[in-house]
Amino acid sequence: MESDRNVAVFGAYGHTGRFVVAELRERGYVPLLLGRDQDKLLALAQAQPGLEARQASVDDPASLDRALNGAIAVINCAGPFAATVAPLVEAALRAGIPYVDVAAEIEANLDTFAHFAERARAAGTVVVPAMAFYGGLGDLLVTTAMGDWTAADEAHIAYGLSSWHPTAGTLASGVVSGRRRGGRRVRYTGGRLEYHDDALPILEWPFPAPLGPRSVIGEFTMADVVTVPSHLAVPEVRTYMTAEAAADLSAPGASAPAAVDERGRSAQTFLVDVLVRSGGTERRLAAAGQDIYAISAPLAVEAVDRIRTGRTRITGVASAGAVFDAPDFLRALSSHLSLHVPLDARG
Repeated sequence: MESDRNVAVFGAYGHTGRFVVAELRERGYVPLLLGRDQDKLLALAQAQPGLEARQASVDDPASLDRALNGAIAVINCAGPFAATVAPLVEAALRAGIPYVDVAAEIEANLDTFAHFAERARAAGTVVVPAMAFYGGLGDLLVTTAMGDWTAADEAHIAYGLSSWHPTAGTLASGVVSGRRRGGRRVRYTGGRLEYHDDALPILEWPFPAPLGPRSVIGEFTMADVVTVPSHLAVPEVRTYMTAEAAADLSAPGASAPAAVDERGRSAQTFLVDVLVRSGGTERRLAAAGQDIYAISAPLAVEAVDRIRTGRTRITGVASAGAVFDAPDFLRALSSHLSLHVPLDARG
Protein backbone atom coordinates (compact mmCIF):
# COMPACT_ATOMS: atom_id res chain seq x y z
CA MET A 1 0.00 0.00 0.00
CA GLU A 2 1.48 3.35 -1.02
CA SER A 3 1.34 5.47 2.12
CA ASP A 4 1.68 8.72 0.17
CA ARG A 5 -1.65 7.93 -1.54
CA ASN A 6 -3.65 6.96 1.55
CA VAL A 7 -6.73 9.12 2.14
CA ALA A 8 -8.90 8.42 5.17
CA VAL A 9 -12.66 8.51 4.55
CA PHE A 10 -14.69 8.77 7.74
CA GLY A 11 -18.20 7.45 7.14
CA ALA A 12 -16.92 5.45 4.18
CA TYR A 13 -19.94 3.11 4.20
CA GLY A 14 -22.48 5.94 4.00
CA HIS A 15 -24.23 7.00 0.81
CA THR A 16 -21.85 9.85 -0.04
CA GLY A 17 -18.89 8.05 1.51
CA ARG A 18 -19.20 5.23 -1.01
CA PHE A 19 -19.07 7.72 -3.88
CA VAL A 20 -15.96 9.29 -2.33
CA VAL A 21 -14.27 5.90 -1.95
CA ALA A 22 -14.99 5.07 -5.61
CA GLU A 23 -13.71 8.46 -6.80
CA LEU A 24 -10.50 8.13 -4.80
CA ARG A 25 -9.82 4.70 -6.29
CA GLU A 26 -10.54 5.95 -9.78
CA ARG A 27 -7.97 8.71 -9.30
CA GLY A 28 -5.27 6.40 -8.00
CA TYR A 29 -5.64 7.05 -4.28
CA VAL A 30 -5.97 4.36 -1.63
CA PRO A 31 -9.00 4.98 0.59
CA LEU A 32 -8.71 4.04 4.25
CA LEU A 33 -12.20 2.97 5.30
CA LEU A 34 -13.12 4.66 8.58
CA GLY A 35 -16.33 4.65 10.55
CA ARG A 36 -18.08 3.93 13.79
CA ASP A 37 -19.89 0.73 12.80
CA GLN A 38 -17.50 -2.22 12.62
CA ASP A 39 -19.96 -4.51 10.81
CA LYS A 40 -20.65 -1.96 8.08
CA LEU A 41 -16.93 -1.32 7.69
CA LEU A 42 -16.15 -5.00 7.27
CA ALA A 43 -18.97 -5.43 4.76
CA LEU A 44 -17.61 -2.51 2.73
CA ALA A 45 -14.06 -3.86 2.93
CA GLN A 46 -15.27 -7.22 1.60
CA ALA A 47 -16.85 -5.43 -1.33
CA GLN A 48 -13.68 -3.36 -1.86
CA PRO A 49 -10.82 -5.89 -1.99
CA GLY A 50 -7.45 -4.58 -0.90
CA LEU A 51 -8.76 -1.74 1.24
CA GLU A 52 -8.19 -1.48 4.96
CA ALA A 53 -11.05 -0.90 7.41
CA ARG A 54 -10.33 1.00 10.61
CA GLN A 55 -13.03 1.36 13.24
CA ALA A 56 -12.98 4.69 15.06
CA SER A 57 -15.33 6.74 17.20
CA VAL A 58 -15.58 10.49 17.56
CA ASP A 59 -15.89 9.87 21.30
CA ASP A 60 -12.48 8.17 21.38
CA PRO A 61 -9.60 10.46 20.26
CA ALA A 62 -7.07 7.63 20.47
CA SER A 63 -9.11 5.57 17.99
CA LEU A 64 -9.16 8.51 15.58
CA ASP A 65 -5.40 8.91 15.91
CA ARG A 66 -4.88 5.24 15.07
CA ALA A 67 -7.32 5.48 12.15
CA LEU A 68 -5.52 8.47 10.63
CA ASN A 69 -2.07 6.92 10.97
CA GLY A 70 -0.37 6.98 7.57
CA ALA A 71 -3.08 9.08 5.90
CA ILE A 72 -2.19 12.15 3.85
CA ALA A 73 -5.65 13.69 4.34
CA VAL A 74 -9.06 12.93 5.78
CA ILE A 75 -12.47 13.41 4.15
CA ASN A 76 -15.36 13.47 6.61
CA CYS A 77 -18.59 12.11 5.12
CA ALA A 78 -20.33 11.24 8.39
CA GLY A 79 -23.21 13.30 9.65
CA PRO A 80 -24.75 14.72 11.62
CA PHE A 81 -21.66 16.88 11.31
CA ALA A 82 -22.40 18.77 14.50
CA ALA A 83 -21.06 15.65 16.24
CA THR A 84 -18.23 14.61 13.91
CA VAL A 85 -16.51 17.76 12.62
CA ALA A 86 -14.73 18.97 15.77
CA PRO A 87 -13.29 15.56 16.76
CA LEU A 88 -12.13 14.88 13.19
CA VAL A 89 -10.56 18.32 12.74
CA GLU A 90 -8.81 17.92 16.10
CA ALA A 91 -7.48 14.55 15.00
CA ALA A 92 -6.35 15.94 11.63
CA LEU A 93 -4.48 18.75 13.38
CA ARG A 94 -2.77 16.24 15.68
CA ALA A 95 -1.79 14.18 12.64
CA GLY A 96 -0.67 17.25 10.70
CA ILE A 97 -2.85 16.46 7.69
CA PRO A 98 -5.52 18.42 5.78
CA TYR A 99 -9.20 17.99 6.54
CA VAL A 100 -12.10 18.18 4.06
CA ASP A 101 -15.78 17.55 4.74
CA VAL A 102 -19.07 17.42 2.84
CA ALA A 103 -21.11 19.06 5.58
CA ALA A 104 -24.19 21.00 4.53
CA GLU A 105 -25.08 21.88 8.14
CA ILE A 106 -24.84 25.65 8.38
CA GLU A 107 -24.15 25.64 12.11
CA ALA A 108 -21.43 22.99 11.82
CA ASN A 109 -19.76 25.01 9.06
CA LEU A 110 -19.87 28.14 11.20
CA ASP A 111 -18.34 26.23 14.11
CA THR A 112 -15.43 25.11 11.92
CA PHE A 113 -14.54 28.68 10.99
CA ALA A 114 -15.05 29.96 14.52
CA HIS A 115 -13.17 27.27 16.42
CA PHE A 116 -10.32 26.21 14.13
CA ALA A 117 -9.29 29.17 11.95
CA GLU A 118 -6.33 30.30 14.06
CA ARG A 119 -5.11 26.82 14.95
CA ALA A 120 -5.23 25.52 11.38
CA ARG A 121 -3.41 28.63 10.15
CA ALA A 122 -0.75 28.28 12.84
CA ALA A 123 -0.30 24.62 11.91
CA GLY A 124 0.13 25.56 8.25
CA THR A 125 -2.56 23.12 7.18
CA VAL A 126 -5.82 23.43 5.26
CA VAL A 127 -9.32 22.74 6.59
CA VAL A 128 -12.07 22.95 3.97
CA PRO A 129 -15.68 22.69 5.23
CA ALA A 130 -18.72 22.15 2.96
CA MET A 131 -16.65 20.84 0.04
CA ALA A 132 -19.77 19.40 -1.53
CA PHE A 133 -22.79 20.17 -3.69
CA TYR A 134 -24.17 22.56 -1.08
CA GLY A 135 -21.63 25.12 0.04
CA GLY A 136 -18.69 24.15 -2.15
CA LEU A 137 -20.14 24.15 -5.66
CA GLY A 138 -22.15 27.33 -5.09
CA ASP A 139 -19.09 29.09 -3.69
CA LEU A 140 -16.95 28.07 -6.69
CA LEU A 141 -19.65 29.30 -9.08
CA VAL A 142 -20.13 32.63 -7.29
CA THR A 143 -16.38 33.20 -7.10
CA THR A 144 -15.99 32.43 -10.80
CA ALA A 145 -18.96 34.57 -11.82
CA MET A 146 -17.58 37.57 -9.92
CA GLY A 147 -14.38 37.42 -11.91
CA ASP A 148 -12.39 40.60 -11.29
CA TRP A 149 -14.94 42.06 -8.88
CA THR A 150 -13.70 42.39 -5.33
CA ALA A 151 -17.21 42.99 -4.01
CA ALA A 152 -20.84 42.70 -5.08
CA ASP A 153 -24.18 43.85 -3.72
CA GLU A 154 -25.93 40.48 -3.96
CA ALA A 155 -25.30 36.83 -4.77
CA HIS A 156 -28.19 34.54 -5.69
CA ILE A 157 -27.86 30.76 -5.94
CA ALA A 158 -30.86 28.94 -7.35
CA TYR A 159 -31.01 25.16 -7.12
CA GLY A 160 -32.99 23.52 -9.89
CA LEU A 161 -33.38 19.91 -8.75
CA SER A 162 -35.58 17.55 -10.74
CA SER A 163 -36.39 15.75 -7.48
CA TRP A 164 -34.85 15.22 -4.07
CA HIS A 165 -34.84 11.79 -2.49
CA PRO A 166 -32.92 12.46 0.73
CA THR A 167 -30.54 10.06 2.40
CA ALA A 168 -30.97 9.13 6.04
CA GLY A 169 -27.95 11.30 6.76
CA THR A 170 -29.57 14.32 5.15
CA LEU A 171 -32.70 13.89 7.22
CA ALA A 172 -30.74 13.37 10.45
CA SER A 173 -28.60 16.45 9.79
CA GLY A 174 -31.72 18.50 9.12
CA VAL A 175 -33.16 17.49 12.47
CA VAL A 176 -29.97 18.49 14.28
CA SER A 177 -29.79 21.86 12.53
CA GLY A 178 -33.46 22.53 13.26
CA ARG A 179 -32.91 21.90 16.94
CA ARG A 180 -29.87 24.16 17.06
CA ARG A 181 -31.94 26.96 15.53
CA GLY A 182 -34.83 26.40 17.87
CA GLY A 183 -37.04 25.67 14.87
CA ARG A 184 -36.32 29.04 13.30
CA ARG A 185 -35.19 29.68 9.74
CA VAL A 186 -31.97 31.42 8.75
CA ARG A 187 -30.97 33.87 6.05
CA TYR A 188 -27.91 35.97 5.25
CA THR A 189 -28.72 39.65 4.91
CA GLY A 190 -27.02 42.91 5.78
CA GLY A 191 -23.72 41.10 6.09
CA ARG A 192 -24.84 38.70 8.83
CA LEU A 193 -26.93 35.64 9.55
CA GLU A 194 -30.42 36.39 10.76
CA TYR A 195 -32.80 33.92 12.40
CA HIS A 196 -36.53 34.36 11.86
CA ASP A 197 -39.95 32.75 11.81
CA ASP A 198 -41.25 34.36 8.62
CA ALA A 199 -43.02 32.20 6.07
CA LEU A 200 -40.85 31.18 3.15
CA PRO A 201 -41.74 33.10 -0.02
CA ILE A 202 -42.64 31.32 -3.25
CA LEU A 203 -41.10 32.98 -6.31
CA GLU A 204 -40.37 32.24 -9.94
CA TRP A 205 -36.74 31.84 -10.94
CA PRO A 206 -35.66 32.19 -14.59
CA PHE A 207 -33.44 29.14 -14.91
CA PRO A 208 -31.66 28.90 -18.26
CA ALA A 209 -32.70 26.31 -20.84
CA PRO A 210 -33.46 23.50 -20.81
CA LEU A 211 -35.02 23.90 -17.36
CA GLY A 212 -36.61 27.32 -17.91
CA PRO A 213 -38.63 29.33 -15.38
CA ARG A 214 -39.62 27.38 -12.29
CA SER A 215 -41.44 28.00 -9.05
CA VAL A 216 -38.90 28.14 -6.21
CA ILE A 217 -38.91 28.46 -2.45
CA GLY A 218 -37.12 31.66 -1.49
CA GLU A 219 -34.78 31.75 1.51
CA PHE A 220 -34.33 27.99 1.30
CA THR A 221 -31.02 28.63 2.96
CA MET A 222 -28.06 26.32 2.38
CA ALA A 223 -24.37 26.26 3.36
CA ASP A 224 -23.52 28.86 0.70
CA VAL A 225 -24.48 31.55 3.23
CA VAL A 226 -21.39 30.49 5.19
CA THR A 227 -18.91 29.72 2.42
CA VAL A 228 -19.51 32.72 0.13
CA PRO A 229 -19.33 35.48 2.78
CA SER A 230 -16.31 33.84 4.40
CA HIS A 231 -14.11 35.36 1.69
CA LEU A 232 -16.22 37.56 -0.59
CA ALA A 233 -17.59 41.00 0.26
CA VAL A 234 -21.23 40.25 -0.54
CA PRO A 235 -23.71 41.45 2.11
CA GLU A 236 -26.72 39.63 0.63
CA VAL A 237 -26.49 35.92 -0.17
CA ARG A 238 -29.76 34.25 -1.06
CA THR A 239 -30.49 30.67 -2.03
CA TYR A 240 -33.55 29.14 -3.67
CA MET A 241 -34.89 25.63 -4.22
CA THR A 242 -37.31 24.37 -6.84
CA ALA A 243 -40.68 23.86 -5.16
CA GLU A 244 -41.03 20.25 -6.35
CA ALA A 245 -37.71 19.26 -4.80
CA ALA A 246 -38.53 21.05 -1.54
CA ALA A 247 -41.81 19.11 -1.40
CA ASP A 248 -39.96 15.82 -1.95
CA LEU A 249 -37.62 16.58 0.94
CA SER A 250 -40.41 17.32 3.39
CA ALA A 251 -42.78 14.55 2.27
CA PRO A 252 -43.67 11.97 4.95
CA GLY A 253 -41.71 8.78 4.39
CA ALA A 254 -39.47 10.34 1.75
CA SER A 255 -37.59 7.60 -0.09
CA ALA A 256 -33.81 7.36 -0.40
CA PRO A 257 -32.02 7.76 -3.76
CA ALA A 258 -32.17 4.73 -6.07
CA ALA A 259 -29.24 3.88 -8.35
CA VAL A 260 -29.91 3.92 -12.09
CA ASP A 261 -26.40 3.57 -13.56
CA GLU A 262 -23.18 1.63 -13.06
CA ARG A 263 -21.73 4.43 -10.92
CA GLY A 264 -24.61 4.20 -8.46
CA ARG A 265 -26.06 7.60 -9.33
CA SER A 266 -29.77 8.30 -9.08
CA ALA A 267 -31.86 9.70 -11.94
CA GLN A 268 -31.93 13.10 -10.22
CA THR A 269 -30.59 15.97 -12.30
CA PHE A 270 -29.63 19.44 -11.14
CA LEU A 271 -28.99 22.88 -12.52
CA VAL A 272 -27.36 25.45 -10.23
CA ASP A 273 -27.87 28.99 -11.50
CA VAL A 274 -25.79 31.75 -9.94
CA LEU A 275 -26.36 35.47 -10.36
CA VAL A 276 -24.19 38.17 -8.81
CA ARG A 277 -25.17 41.81 -8.97
CA SER A 278 -23.11 44.97 -8.46
CA GLY A 279 -24.94 48.21 -9.07
CA GLY A 280 -26.76 47.79 -12.36
CA THR A 281 -24.46 45.03 -13.65
CA GLU A 282 -25.18 41.33 -13.40
CA ARG A 283 -23.03 38.31 -14.03
CA ARG A 284 -24.35 34.75 -14.24
CA LEU A 285 -22.99 31.24 -14.42
CA ALA A 286 -24.76 27.90 -14.33
CA ALA A 287 -23.70 24.29 -13.79
CA ALA A 288 -25.67 21.15 -14.60
CA GLY A 289 -25.14 17.52 -13.70
CA GLN A 290 -26.59 14.35 -12.21
CA ASP A 291 -27.12 13.39 -8.55
CA ILE A 292 -26.28 15.92 -5.85
CA TYR A 293 -24.72 13.25 -3.61
CA ALA A 294 -22.55 11.76 -6.35
CA ILE A 295 -21.15 15.15 -7.43
CA SER A 296 -19.90 15.77 -3.90
CA ALA A 297 -17.30 13.02 -4.42
CA PRO A 298 -15.30 14.64 -7.24
CA LEU A 299 -15.59 17.98 -5.45
CA ALA A 300 -14.05 16.58 -2.26
CA VAL A 301 -11.44 14.43 -4.00
CA GLU A 302 -10.35 17.23 -6.33
CA ALA A 303 -9.90 19.38 -3.23
CA VAL A 304 -7.65 16.77 -1.62
CA ASP A 305 -5.65 16.39 -4.82
CA ARG A 306 -5.07 20.13 -5.09
CA ILE A 307 -4.03 20.41 -1.46
CA ARG A 308 -1.65 17.46 -1.85
CA THR A 309 -0.04 18.97 -4.96
CA GLY A 310 0.29 22.48 -3.52
CA ARG A 311 -2.38 24.13 -5.67
CA THR A 312 -3.79 26.20 -2.83
CA ARG A 313 -3.85 29.92 -2.14
CA ILE A 314 -4.01 30.03 1.65
CA THR A 315 -3.81 27.90 4.76
CA GLY A 316 -6.21 27.68 7.67
CA VAL A 317 -9.97 27.17 7.49
CA ALA A 318 -11.15 28.26 4.07
CA SER A 319 -14.03 27.66 1.70
CA ALA A 320 -13.50 26.28 -1.79
CA GLY A 321 -13.52 29.64 -3.57
CA ALA A 322 -10.92 31.06 -1.19
CA VAL A 323 -8.39 28.25 -1.13
CA PHE A 324 -8.56 27.15 -4.78
CA ASP A 325 -8.48 28.77 -8.22
CA ALA A 326 -12.26 28.58 -8.72
CA PRO A 327 -12.45 28.72 -12.56
CA ASP A 328 -9.68 26.12 -12.89
CA PHE A 329 -11.31 23.89 -10.29
CA LEU A 330 -14.60 23.93 -12.17
CA ARG A 331 -12.85 23.16 -15.44
CA ALA A 332 -11.28 20.12 -13.77
CA LEU A 333 -14.79 18.78 -13.14
CA SER A 334 -15.79 18.88 -16.81
CA SER A 335 -16.50 15.14 -16.89
CA HIS A 336 -19.02 15.62 -14.06
CA LEU A 337 -20.42 19.11 -14.69
CA SER A 338 -21.44 21.15 -17.70
CA LEU A 339 -20.95 24.89 -17.34
CA HIS A 340 -22.49 27.69 -19.33
CA VAL A 341 -23.15 31.39 -19.14
CA PRO A 342 -26.85 32.16 -19.75
CA LEU A 343 -27.51 34.27 -22.81
CA ASP A 344 -28.97 37.12 -20.77
CA ALA A 345 -25.87 37.46 -18.58
CA ARG A 346 -24.34 40.90 -18.62
CA GLY A 347 -20.98 42.06 -17.31
